[in-house]
Amino acid sequence: MKKLNPWIFVVLTCVFELLWVYGFNTASTGWHWGLVAGVIGLDFYFLTKACQSLPTGTVYAVFAAAGSAGTVVMDRFLFDETLSAGQLICIALLICGVVILKLSDGKEPSGGIR
Repeated sequence: MKKLNPWIFVVLTCVFELLWVYGFNTASTGWHWGLVAGVIGLDFYFLTKACQSLPTGTVYAVFAAAGSAGTVVMDRFLFDETLSAGQLICIALLICGVVILKLSDGKEPSGGIR
C-alpha cells in the first residue's frame, strides 16, 4: 500500500477544525450537534495520524494557527463580523510563527503513514 504524506493529515485536521467551528455557530438541533461531534472526532483522528510522523509541536502549531486565522476569516465572510488591522497583523504573526517553527524543527517525516 502506498504511504501517504503526513502533511495531508495536517491539512485535513485544519479543514475539519474549521468545519466544527462553523458548526458551533450554526447548529440548532440535536442532530446538528451530533454531526458537529462526529466532525470533531474525525478532526482529532486526523490530528493523531499527523502526529505519528511529524513533530507534535509543529502539527499542533499549524492546527492552532490555521484554526485561529481561519476562524477570523470565516467570521468576516460568513458571519459579517469586522476584520481589523490588528487581527490581520495577528494572523500574519501566526503564519510567520508556524513557518519559522517548521523551518527550525530540522526533521523530515518518518516515512509516512500506512
